[in-house]
Amino acid sequence: MEIEIILYLCFFAFLAGFIDSIVGGGGLIQLPALLVFLPGLPLPVAFGTGKFAGIAGTTAAMVRYVRTVKINYLAILPAAGAAFVFSFLGARALAHIDASLMKPLILVLLVLVAVYTFIKKDFGSLHAPKLTEQKERLYGLLVGASIGFYDGFFGPGTGSFLIFIFIGLFGFNFLAASAASKVVNVATNLSALLYFAYKGFVLYEVAIPMAVCSIIGSQLGTRTALNRGVGFVRVLFLVVVSGIILKFAYDTYGSGGSDFAQLATAVQQWFGRKG
Repeated sequence: MEIEIILYLCFFAFLAGFIDSIVGGGGLIQLPALLVFLPGLPLPVAFGTGKFAGIAGTTAAMVRYVRTVKINYLAILPAAGAAFVFSFLGARALAHIDASLMKPLILVLLVLVAVYTFIKKDFGSLHAPKLTEQKERLYGLLVGASIGFYDGFFGPGTGSFLIFIFIGLFGFNFLAASAASKVVNVATNLSALLYFAYKGFVLYEVAIPMAVCSIIGSQLGTRTALNRGVGFVRVLFLVVVSGIILKFAYDTYGSGGSDFAQLATAVQQWFGRKG
């Protein structure tokens, strides 16, 4: 393995950790980087290696948020537990469902998320939980199950969807929503990583240095978010969601470039052989 390639991958892992720690979307940076710089890498190994690096940064961000931001564990822990289980089920569903069919729907949802956040200027500016304890637990389970299944099945934009839901449904502000999303994201990533690691689909000589850089990026990202406040996170959220929209639109209606539908189809075929 050439040191130059590892350095490039470490840079993108750092960048992914930085962005993901604030508003999610790190997977849209890290996975394509692995496929570009290691073109002969089997797809399951690319996913496993990316998950190893990604969960390191997400966990580091979660720890820092937990120490600084008050997290409503009554709602978040049930969500994380459900997400852990349904992330694995979502991965297994790849063998039976065409993931490319989801792309137009996800594109529409992302556009609605961006438009609503842009128009509603006070969205996520105040932390004002609006659910009863019973509803928080129930909605936490439902959110964890649905987002966990989506992350295991398809994945792109999971962190951004979580932040939007925790703001719109639970009444969190952007910082509290970012912190909560990290707890759930760690659960979904851990579920997938355990499977990939068990099957031997983690390239550790690449994953370990990438994980270190992801941690550094996530630490810088969470520090930036905490210091700059809700307004900064809101702007970055809109930027990242807009980038995801452009990516989805190009993959769906454009030509050329890397396509998450093609990635999902390849994973479907692989799970079909292994299942």
